[in-house]
Amino acid sequence: RWLTCKSLPPGALERIADTIADRLRVPWFSGAVKINVSLVPPLVLLPVFLHVAALHFLLGLIILTSLPVVVLWYYYLTHRRKERTLFFLSLGLFSLSYMYYVFLREVVPRGHVEYSQVVSLTCGLILMLAALSRAKKDPGYLPIPAGNEKPSHQRLPNESVRGSSSGLHGISAAASSRAVNGEAKGYYRMSAEQPEGVKKDWCTKCQLVRPARAGHCRLCGRCVRRLDHHCVWINSCVGEHNHQAFILALSFFMLTSVYGITLTLHTICRGRTPFVALFYCPGAYSDYSSALSFTCVWYCAIVTAGMGYILLIQLLNISYNVTEREARLALRDNTGRRLLGGLVIDTGQYNRGLLCNWGHFLSLGSSPPQRSAEDIV
Repeated sequence: RWLTCKSLPPGALERIADTIADRLRVPWFSGAVKINVSLVPPLVLLPVFLHVAALHFLLGLIILTSLPVVVLWYYYLTHRRKERTLFFLSLGLFSLSYMYYVFLREVVPRGHVEYSQVVSLTCGLILMLAALSRAKKDPGYLPIPAGNEKPSHQRLPNESVRGSSSGLHGISAAASSRAVNGEAKGYYRMSAEQPEGVKKDWCTKCQLVRPARAGHCRLCGRCVRRLDHHCVWINSCVGEHNHQAFILALSFFMLTSVYGITLTLHTICRGRTPFVALFYCPGAYSDYSSALSFTCVWYCAIVTAGMGYILLIQLLNISYNVTEREARLALRDNTGRRLLGGLVIDTGQYNRGLLCNWGHFLSLGSSPPQRSAEDIV
């Protein structure tokens, strides 16, 4: 019916695609293993596109221009549907491995790259992967109450609780009554205040009280301590426990990528500085090996520019002690001020100066969180 342009029942194509994705499996000793469809496009299309782009300068210009557009379109598509996907993680990992393969196969045999330089590039890649592996671990998920039961906080008596070690001064009877009756909509803001004057939140989805700066990720379906954002490149949230590893992974990637680009341009465009060679390299398309290397350099440069922008925003946010989530909420509520041309949104709530802000960031996750009075009761 689709091929003959006839009308289809609502959701028919989606159901067909879901069925095909479910049946796509690989035989294995312990049973057929299901293949995630989002892993396939990067493994197949990336080498094909890069080899086609190396055939001619105009083909390279068209493909390298369209690739970021396609990736952004797929990002907004999955983000709007609130879907988790391995596409971006597989694209990043396969891009790293394929660029490293092209470097060893096409650039190193030319004899202009020293053994120590190859070792340095390899060490940078290993350190980046190690930091990425650490960033993939628990970002600081808040524990879900057993059996999806509402936490004991809802069974609080109507009198106030005083003298807790976490600085909790009181919980109003009205707030407790509304929570028990299930009348809280969205995130009900409790009247319990921390020493800094920051209130805690009640998450109706996870059925728990969130500490200050925690947030609910709609993609992961969990609340995360000091939630910064959900990163599609690691297919996980960035929170209190993995934010440092995330910054390390970005930093190692930037250093390794720039170093690899420099070595490649020095080899195929000798006598020119890397910046000039990136835009003017007359002999780049003299042979297919040089053309492929030059195409991969431009692909790395585009990815590095995007990751560099992400790293810059992260460093600025850390300097002002603000998370991406807090910046978005401040823009929505018109409670923050734009600084540095809009690159950073200062909420003024946690900013204690550059040194104190970085000291706070470097100490994230160093001490176990204290139990609140709600948990004790």
